[in-house]
Amino acid sequence: MPVETGLSPSTRQNRPLLPRVVRPPAPGAAALSGRRTAVLTLLCFAVTAACGLQQWSAVLLGGFDLGIFHQGVAGYAHLELPISPVKSYHHEFPPSFSLLGDHFSPILAALAPLYWIWEDPRTLILGQALLLAAGVPLIRRIAVRCFTPPTDVTAIGTGTGTGHGDPAGTDPARLRTVRLAADLAGLVYGLGWPLLAAGRGGFHEVAFAVPLTLLMLERGLARRYGTAALAAALLCLTKEDLGLLVGTYGLVLLWRGRPRGDRGGDRAGDRRALAWGAGLLIGGPLASALAIVELIPAMGGQPDYYWVYGPLGPDAGTAIGNVLGDPLLLLQVATNATVKPLLLLWLFGTLLLLPLRSATALCLVPLLAERVLSDNPNHWSIAHHYDAFLWPVLLTATLEALGRLHARGGTHRRTGHGLGIAAVAISLVSSLLLGGISLLTPAFWRPSASNAALVRGAAQIPDGALVEADNQVVPRLVGRTDVVLVDGVPRGRDYVLIRSDTRTFPFQTSAEQAERIELLLAHGYRQVWGEHGVVLLHRESDEPVPGARVPDDSSTPVKEIVPSDVGHNLFKG
Repeated sequence: MPVETGLSPSTRQNRPLLPRVVRPPAPGAAALSGRRTAVLTLLCFAVTAACGLQQWSAVLLGGFDLGIFHQGVAGYAHLELPISPVKSYHHEFPPSFSLLGDHFSPILAALAPLYWIWEDPRTLILGQALLLAAGVPLIRRIAVRCFTPPTDVTAIGTGTGTGHGDPAGTDPARLRTVRLAADLAGLVYGLGWPLLAAGRGGFHEVAFAVPLTLLMLERGLARRYGTAALAAALLCLTKEDLGLLVGTYGLVLLWRGRPRGDRGGDRAGDRRALAWGAGLLIGGPLASALAIVELIPAMGGQPDYYWVYGPLGPDAGTAIGNVLGDPLLLLQVATNATVKPLLLLWLFGTLLLLPLRSATALCLVPLLAERVLSDNPNHWSIAHHYDAFLWPVLLTATLEALGRLHARGGTHRRTGHGLGIAAVAISLVSSLLLGGISLLTPAFWRPSASNAALVRGAAQIPDGALVEADNQVVPRLVGRTDVVLVDGVPRGRDYVLIRSDTRTFPFQTSAEQAERIELLLAHGYRQVWGEHGVVLLHRESDEPVPGARVPDDSSTPVKEIVPSDVGHNLFKG
C-alpha cells in the first residue's frame, strides 16, 4: 500500500475513511468488448475463407494468379527468390525473372512460415482470410474514435475514462450508440462485397494492403503518427503503387494539422501531424518511384510493363505533358467506357456518397485514377480484388462523416443515424447478391463437368512431369509437377492438358484451343485420355512442334491481350 507523505501516523490513523471513487470507463473502452470483436473477426475469417475454398472446390481458381503466388511464396519458404515459371513462361520473361520484378511485394515473404506447415495453394487462401479478418478490430476502433467525444478518445487505449466534466462515461445512450457503431462497422467490413470478391479471387497482395491501410488510418486518428508511418512503410513493401496512397494520406494529415484560427481548433495546428504528413507526402511517392524505376528492373522486370494508359500517351512523361496541355483529356479517358462512371457510382452510391464528406477520401484518388484511366477492361469491373484496396478508405471516410453528423446533434444526428442504417443495409444486401448467397448454395461448391474432368485429367499426370495445363487446373499441379500455362505458344512439354470446346484464359476463342490440339497431334503427341471436351496429350517423339518456344535470357516480355468481351460488365470479370 502506498504511504501518504506529509501526514503523521496518528493523523493517518484517525482520518475518516472516504469512499473510493471508481471512475467509469469511457464509452469507447466499453464498446470494444473482446467478445464482440472475436465473434466479428471469426465471422470475417470464415466468410472470406469460404469464398476462396468454394472457388477451389468448383475449380475456378487459376494459375493466374493463385498458381503464381504459390510458386513465389514457396520460393521464399525455401529461402530462394520468388520465381514463378507460370508467370515467366506465359509473359516470356527470362528464366531468372523474379516476381519482385513483376510487382514489388517483398512483404509476401512473411507468409513463408505458413508454408513450412503446409505447402499448398489453399494455405494462401486461409492466410489471406486471416489477414483480412485482422482488420475487424481496427475498423471497430476507428468507429469508436469517430463516435466518441474527444475527451473520451484518450481513454480507449487505456480502458479508463476521465469522468470529469463530460457525462459520456456514464451516459448509457451514448454508450449504446458507440457500441452499435463499432458492431455495425465490424459487420459491414467483414461481410463487405469487396472482401468477398477478394476471397473469390484466391489470393493477391491486397491481403496485406487492407489491414495495413486500416492500421495507418486508425493510428493516424489516434495521433500515434510513428506507428502510422510504420504501417505506411509496410504498405510501400506490399505493392509498388501503394506509395501513392501513402502520399495522399500525408496530404490528409497536413490538412487536419493545419492552424485553424478561432474556429474550434488549435490556432497553432497539430505540429506533429504537419511534420509526419509532410514526411508521408514526400516519402510515399518517392518509394513508389524507387520501386518502379530501380528495384523492379533490378529483379528482371520492366518499369513500363504495366503502363496501360495509351490514350494519355505512350509513357508517363508524355502523358503528363498531354494532360497539362489538355486537362479535359483526363475526363475524356475516364468516361470513354460506360462502365467507368458506373464503377464510381457503385463505389460511392452504395455508401450514399458519405465518403465524400471526409478528407480521408482523398486517399482514393490515386487508386481510382489507376483504374478509370486504364485501357485494361479488367480494371473496370467490381468482380475482381481491386475494390478491396479501396474498402478501408471508403469505410473510414464513411465513419468519419457519420461521426461528425452524430456530434452535431439534433436533426444532423437523426439524419446521420438514418444514413448509417441505410448504408449498412445496402452494403449487406450487395454482399448477399454478389457472393454471399452462393456460399449457402451447394451447387456453387461443385465443379462443372468440364472443370471436374480437368481434375481427373490432372490425376493421370505423374509427379515431377513437365506439363502445360489449362489455367483452371494449374493450382492442382503446381505442388507436384513442373507446370506452366497452356497458352498461345507451344512449349514442347511431356504432357498437355487442354480443353477443346470451352474458352479458357488466355485464349481468345475455344477454336484456338481446338487448333492447338490438332497441331500437337500432328507433331509427335498422342491423346491418352479425354472427357467432356478435356484431353490429355502425351509427347511420343522428339518431332519439332511449329512455333514452339521456351523463354531464355534473350526473351522479350510480352503483354497480355484482353479479349474484347472482357470487363465491360460491372459485375463480371
